[in-house]
Order: sequence, then C-alpha cells, then structure tokens
Amino acid sequence: MSDVLSQIADILEQRKGMDPDSSYVASLYAKGLDSILKKVGEEATETVIAAKNGDAKQIVYETADLWFHTMVMLAHQGLKPDDVLQELARRFGQSGLQEKAERTENKLK
Repeated sequence: MSDVLSQIADILEQRKGMDPDSSYVASLYAKGLDSILKKVGEEATETVIAAKNGDAKQIVYETADLWFHTMVMLAHQGLKPDDVLQELARRFGQSGLQEKAERTENKLK
C-alpha cells in the first residue's frame, strides 16, 4: 500500500515546477502554504462530518481527499509520506499514553 503513497509523492514533487494553469496541485503550490493548509482543514472537516453521518463510502472518499491534501502539505514542506510512516513505525508497540508523556517531556527540555 505504501507504493501508492510513494507514487503520489513522486507526482506531487513533479508538479512543483509546473504551470499552475495546467495542474491542480501546481495551482495549490502557487497559492502558497496558507491555501494548502486551508484545503487540509476543509477536508478534515468534511471527513469528520462524513464519519458523523456514518456513510462508509463518503468516509473513505473524504479521507482520501484529506490524505491527498495532507500529502501536498508534506511535499510543500519538503517531507514525504515515508517520514510519517517512519514515525508511526517508531511509535508502534508503544503505549499511546507513554508516547504522549514522552512527547510532553521532550517539549519541556
């Protein structure tokens, strides 16, 4: 499954240099981070509403939009999905309570 994420990430990188009139992603990059983050927020809200309504197809559709726009945000910041997957792997098997406590402790240092 991560192959799909890698393929999308590669395409998102390619779109960085394209004409904004020729690509939706290029147009997002051209508008800047605030516009990208606005889309992430919109898609997050739509995902929450879909989940509240309990429509499985709509939940999957909106989550795909959220993931996609989050990937655009990551690419804009010079990050890849693998960076997030590595962090999830690091946390795997660790208590969520423990991870949160460590995160809070590290912020204080």
